[in-house]
Amino acid sequence: MIFAHRGASKYAPENTLPAFRLAYQMEADGIETDIQLTKDGIPILIHDEDLRRTTNGRGHIKDYHLEELKTLDAGAYFAATFIGTRILTLEEFLEWASDKPLHLNLELKNNKIDYEDIEIKVLDAIRKYQVKQRTTISSFNPESVKRMRQLDHTLDVAFLRSGKHPNLADYAKELGASSLHVKHTLLTPSLVKACEAAHLPIRVYTVNRTISIKKCLKLHCSGIITDVPDKAHHIRNIFK
Repeated sequence: MIFAHRGASKYAPENTLPAFRLAYQMEADGIETDIQLTKDGIPILIHDEDLRRTTNGRGHIKDYHLEELKTLDAGAYFAATFIGTRILTLEEFLEWASDKPLHLNLELKNNKIDYEDIEIKVLDAIRKYQVKQRTTISSFNPESVKRMRQLDHTLDVAFLRSGKHPNLADYAKELGASSLHVKHTLLTPSLVKACEAAHLPIRVYTVNRTISIKKCLKLHCSGIITDVPDKAHHIRNIFK
């Protein structure tokens, strides 16, 4: 499966509706996006804990109410054509995605700030919009993976990892993960084999170069997370 990383983020501002719409047009199988909590506890879609890189705001998201964050521009940094693009709430995204055949990969950005109750808030939202069966919740935070598994035994929960581990597949299973998401540099035939033995789907991020996309396809990964879903889609069609 091809997941659009923060939407089609090579072509539109990441984690925004224009990026998601474009990913859908490019026939991505799924969309990956990032979740943080506002000061008033609302899940919103933004990657960084700080506002500076992708908006005209300053400071940490956790220090602002949703009403304040909604006044910020989340598109001007990318290109003038996206001026006026706003930060999305998780609910707004799920409302848009609910009638589309997309798999959703919701990454909880709680490895630096361990937001209170972020797991239950996200779980409540995907249940409300009836998309749980096609949603993966992922996190770099091992404790968050454990908490999510305790909340729901049937949800697809992925452990995210960017660094090496001697027994990564077994470690992910011990946490309660049902999938493993790794940085593309960690992908090896032996890791794929270990995940197969553990019945653990493995998805790889962020795969943009042609040679890397081809490597993932040859090793039969379960998913490729990419900024260029159109390119990945084209290469996959050649491989079929």
